[in-house]
Amino acid sequence: MEGKKFMWMLKKDLLSLWRHKPRLVSMFLFPIIMIVLFGYGMGGTIENVPIAIVDQSHGEMADQTLMAVKNMSLFEVKNITSNVNLAKEMVNNGEVKAAIILPPNYDDTSTDQSKMVVLYLDSSDQIASQAIVPATQGLFSQLSAQIGAEKLASLEVQNTAMNPQSSSSNGSGVANTTDNSTADNSAADSSGADSSISSNVNGIVNSINLQINRIYGDIAYIDFLVPAVLAMTVMMSCMMGMGQSIAGERETGELARLFMTPTSITTVVGGKIFSKLIIEIAKALILLAAAILLFGITINGNIFLAIGVLILGALTFVGFGIMISATTQTQEDYTQIVMPFTMPMMFVSGVFYPIETMPWIFQKIAYLFPLTYLNDAMRGVMIKGAGIGDIWIDLLVLLGFLVFFFVAGVIRFDRDV
Repeated sequence: MEGKKFMWMLKKDLLSLWRHKPRLVSMFLFPIIMIVLFGYGMGGTIENVPIAIVDQSHGEMADQTLMAVKNMSLFEVKNITSNVNLAKEMVNNGEVKAAIILPPNYDDTSTDQSKMVVLYLDSSDQIASQAIVPATQGLFSQLSAQIGAEKLASLEVQNTAMNPQSSSSNGSGVANTTDNSTADNSAADSSGADSSISSNVNGIVNSINLQINRIYGDIAYIDFLVPAVLAMTVMMSCMMGMGQSIAGERETGELARLFMTPTSITTVVGGKIFSKLIIEIAKALILLAAAILLFGITINGNIFLAIGVLILGALTFVGFGIMISATTQTQEDYTQIVMPFTMPMMFVSGVFYPIETMPWIFQKIAYLFPLTYLNDAMRGVMIKGAGIGDIWIDLLVLLGFLVFFFVAGVIRFDRDV
C-alpha cells in the first residue's frame, strides 16, 4: 500500500512539472547553457583586439611590421593611417583598444639613432591591456633584434672592404716583406675600424624603443571589476526581487485580493516599480560607498551621473522582471525561467572578463543583453570620466530596453492568473 502511495506522489510531482512547461524547459536548458558558457566562454585567450596603426614612414620596414601585426591572432587591425590624431581619437572614442604609432624615421637605416614607437593604449580595459602590452613589446623586440643583426652584417662587410688583409691569408709570404711603417698604418686603420664598429654597435642594441602611453593611467583589476559588479548586483537584485514581488504574491493569493479592489493594472505595476526603485537606489548608494571606502575606488566622472546610470539600469531590469513575471503562476516558475537569462548575462556581458576573450558568437550575443550597455556606461563614467555625450548610445539602448520591457509586461500581465 505504501508503495502505491509513493508512486502516486511521484506521478503527482511529475504531472505538476509537466503542466508548467516554462519551468520544465528551463530546468533542462539552464545546465546546457552553463556548460557552453564555461566550456567556450570562460578562460579563453584574448583574440581579435581592435587596434589602429599609424604608418608615417611608408617603407619596407614599416610594411614588414604591418604584416607581422596582421599575422598576430591577438590583433585585428581596424585602420591603417598616417594621421596620428585620427588614431588617438579612435582610441579615445573606444573604437579600438590601442594605436601603434610608427615614427617618421622608422625606415631610415642610414642613422644609428633609435626609433621611438608609441603604443597609445586604452588602459580602462585592464585585462586586454595585460595582453596587448607584452605582445607589442615582444613584437618590437624581435624586430629590433632583426634590424640589429642586419646592421651588424652590413658593418662587417664594410670592415672587410676597408681591411682586406685582416680577413685574407697570404700563402706566399708576401705580407712579411711589408716595411714597418706600412704595418703600423695597417694596424692603425684596423684599430680605427674596430672603434667605429664598437660605437655603431651601441646604437644598434636598441634599434627600436617602445613607449607606452596609458591614457587612463595604471588601472588595477579591481578598478575594472567594480563598475560591472555594481551593475550586475543591481540586475540580480531587481530581477529576483520582482519574482518575489509579483509571482510570489500571486502564489500566496495577495495579488488576487489586491485586484478585488477597484485597482488598475497600471496602478499596481507602477506602485511596485516605484517601491522597488527606491530600494535599489538605496542599495546602489550603499554599494558605491562601500567600493570607495573599502577599495579606494575613484570615480573619475560625475558621481551623480554614475548614480543616474545605475537608476536607469535598475528600471530596465525591473521592467524585465515584470515582463517575465506577468504570466508566471509561482515564484519557482519565475526563478526557473529567469535563470537562463541572468546567468548568461553575468558571463557574456563582460563583468569579469572583457568580451574580446570570448568566441565571436558570444561577442555578438553580448550586445543583445542590456547588462552589456550598463557595464560599458558605468566603466565609462567611473574609469574614463565620460559624460553623457560619451555614453549616450549606451543610455539610449537601455532606454529602448526599458520601454520594450514595460510595454510587454503591461500587455502580458494577467490579473486572473
